[in-house]
Amino acid sequence: MKPGALDATLGQLVAERPRRSRIFERYGIDYCCGGGKALAEACAAKHIDPDEVLAGLLSLEAEFEEDNEIDWRSATLPDLIDHIVAAHHAYLREALPRLSALARKVRGAHGARHPELASLESVLGVFRGNIQRHMEMEEQILFPLIKKLAALNLLPYRYEDPIKRLIDSMRRDHAEAGAELEQMRGLTRGYTPPQDACPTYRTLLEGLAELEADMHRHVHKENNILFPRAIGLEEAVIVLDT
Repeated sequence: MKPGALDATLGQLVAERPRRSRIFERYGIDYCCGGGKALAEACAAKHIDPDEVLAGLLSLEAEFEEDNEIDWRSATLPDLIDHIVAAHHAYLREALPRLSALARKVRGAHGARHPELASLESVLGVFRGNIQRHMEMEEQILFPLIKKLAALNLLPYRYEDPIKRLIDSMRRDHAEAGAELEQMRGLTRGYTPPQDACPTYRTLLEGLAELEADMHRHVHKENNILFPRAIGLEEAVIVLDT
């Protein structure tokens, strides 16, 4: 860890070492949509001792000293986009139908004793519909434009919707998705199974926890790496084109 880590933003810290996200997940610190916050600010908002978080980060550095991680900050934009689609969009398309079916089954079996399961199924349905539309917008419009821009094709600048405007919309979607994940976490008491939970109930909660963790990594790569680089490239193209 470099001196001044408390002043570094969460997005910067995770972009430098993706494994640091494990510590932030442990403390419930939002490093994706909240990636612009400094570590000290994020700890204060959560009433967490920043020295405790720093100690966790330092121990992780020692544990994985020889670990080789992909630095997505230096990857090409097309490679980063292809990774997001192949790793995170593909995961969502597989996981969401399965989790929706589990939520429906668990609500049917346990809803009388756990009425919060009806709300959980509803929020998950809203999340699924919204994120599916979001992914289609990215894959059909935004990502192709970024790839064209990365190839020094000026079409994105002449497109009626500048990339930055589209990205602002995607960031709003991410914030809404984060709020929905927070609702699901609250409804499940942090994905903690009740004493009478059957194996299917436990599988649902494990799947929702995995969904939240993957979404955090997914949104981090877009909000804190892909989007700033794409906006910077668009601004450079606009300067060159004037």
